[in-house]
Amino acid sequence: MSVTREAVIQALSGVNLPAGGTLVSRDLIRALSVDGGSVSFVIEVPTPEEARAISAVEPAAQAAVRALPGVERVSIVTTAHGPSVAAKSSGGKGAPAAPPPDLKIGRHPTPQQGGPQPISGIDRILAVGSGKGGVGKSTVSSNLAVALARQGRRVGLLDADIYGPSQPRMMGVNKRPASPDGKTIEPLIAHGVKMMSIGLMLKEDEAVIWRGPMLMGALQQLLGQVNWGELDVLVIDLPPGTGDIQLSLCQRTNLTGAILVSTPQDVALIDARKALDMFRKLNTPVLGLIENMSTFVCPNCGHESHIFGHGGVAAEAARLDLPFLGELPLALEVRIAGDSGTPIAAGEGAAAEAYGRLAARLIAGGMA
Repeated sequence: MSVTREAVIQALSGVNLPAGGTLVSRDLIRALSVDGGSVSFVIEVPTPEEARAISAVEPAAQAAVRALPGVERVSIVTTAHGPSVAAKSSGGKGAPAAPPPDLKIGRHPTPQQGGPQPISGIDRILAVGSGKGGVGKSTVSSNLAVALARQGRRVGLLDADIYGPSQPRMMGVNKRPASPDGKTIEPLIAHGVKMMSIGLMLKEDEAVIWRGPMLMGALQQLLGQVNWGELDVLVIDLPPGTGDIQLSLCQRTNLTGAILVSTPQDVALIDARKALDMFRKLNTPVLGLIENMSTFVCPNCGHESHIFGHGGVAAEAARLDLPFLGELPLALEVRIAGDSGTPIAAGEGAAAEAYGRLAARLIAGGMA
């Protein structure tokens, strides 16, 4: 029997709240999704205080939906769309008291004055972006971070692709980060790199069903509440496109600059130009372009071919008067290394050397 949205709403209308009313009568249900036997939704309340109080209702809501015929899995996220009561009113006694740090990932961002700010202890911040998905941006980010670490830099890697975090798999980590003091999150260390991803806070197959403000709040936490320590460079793996994460990062964080990754074919370059235009409009320096999947060498006969074309990114960089940072190969071993959790840059061979040259160029240019 298939599950319907109407049946889920009906079930939730019977879940009573401590302050009176139900989840449905108080209009607290957002982003309800029914996919086969999987049901997910967000409980959104006005303040963090109410979110903490209403979290006690989550088990009842889950049980009510799980009791529906055909439901196999229920995922619930509770969030607040406004500031805490203490932040709203200072009671006439000066500045409002700041709410205590909240380690629940996905809350709304806190206000920030004064434009982009540096992150304490981090010397340089590199945002690795792309105009479209599938061009290998996350592979480049993880391997660049490892290559920089192998050349003596103190490196951090932040997976800012909130909807599709892949760095835990690529870096070979799956342990949930610790918080000894209940205020800060300790990053994990893999291949000489400190790394953090929202994927470490979720089950492997759990979807993130959030709207823009929740994405921005999560990014703010991953940048500000993670104990990065002293770093020479933080590499940020951005999601594809030109959306909320890119906008928030450029407006709130003092970036050294952005690196754009594209494959050589025209359809990828069209979107890369849009990403470039976005960074320019946000006053973020573009440090250069990388051509990924540039060359394929047959492992059997050694024949070199250009499956996605060749030289398109270099030509685009020359046209735009931007640095061309290099070509990276399309190689089976790169894919295997990423899936196994040991980036190819951590080993030896032609692909590792290509990432080593990229890291060396960034270091020599003072960008890393």
